[in-house]
Amino acid sequence: MNTPTTASTPERILQRLDWQVIRRLDGLLQGDYRTLFYGYGVDFADLREYQPEDDIRYIDWNVTARMNTPYVRQYVEDREITAWFLLDLSPSVDFGTAQSLKRTVLIDFVTTLARLLTRHGNRVGAIFYDSHIQRTIPARGGRIQVLRLINDLLKQPQLTRAPFTNLTPLLEGGLYTLKKRSLVFVISDFICAPGWERTMNLLNQRHEVLTVRLWDPREIELPDIGMVVMEDAETGDQMFVDTHDRRFRRRFEEAARQREAGLAQAFKRAGVGALPLSTDEDLVQAIVRFATLRRQRRR
Repeated sequence: MNTPTTASTPERILQRLDWQVIRRLDGLLQGDYRTLFYGYGVDFADLREYQPEDDIRYIDWNVTARMNTPYVRQYVEDREITAWFLLDLSPSVDFGTAQSLKRTVLIDFVTTLARLLTRHGNRVGAIFYDSHIQRTIPARGGRIQVLRLINDLLKQPQLTRAPFTNLTPLLEGGLYTLKKRSLVFVISDFICAPGWERTMNLLNQRHEVLTVRLWDPREIELPDIGMVVMEDAETGDQMFVDTHDRRFRRRFEEAARQREAGLAQAFKRAGVGALPLSTDEDLVQAIVRFATLRRQRRR
């Protein structure tokens, strides 16, 4: 992956991903994009007994009460869907190496999914957020819409510092903006203030929400490279640290483990599954994992 620069153009990024990612996905998934994308039916079709991992939102409580066993409603499938990308573009997403920032991974992931969706007749839209909602791109279909998403992402200013990120306004923006049931991707590194879980849960009750958590391995384990300047990506605060110090590295890793455990609990409270997406991960394999996760959720 290449770091986004002013030399990058939407057309070049899309061509690169068409060749390096989407062609490989076509081979791996063998055209079975129903694993990834399908619509939400609106016409009632039938009732059947509840099975483990069925979506509890489809339980028919009246029939369940009469039959004394859970029943779920089934619907005729509508293959056309609308997908929305709720994008955290706060300063911490600009962390990474010279070869690959979290922002780069975000752009590539959004471009790839938007291309796959619009190629199969669906519509995509986006909400951009840093310390507040910057813009909303209405959902539309077609290749031009994908190029517009890339163009607007490349032009989005990169903040050098900002108040510690609060994701709740981004999720509330999704709640107020999205009227029709949609497939919603919340893409963030979740380096943010706590308390977003309730709003995420509300959003997930109205839509199908899939969270994508961006991360970089250096946020989990420090390399032993001597004296370095560490900077808080959100506030800009700096400090010198000695990465030769094993005790410091152990404390850093323990703090990272605690942060990971807390985040896992937060996702559980929000009622959503999270796809981890690393700056050094192959995007094709990540999307195949995403397809597997979605298939498991829908069984």
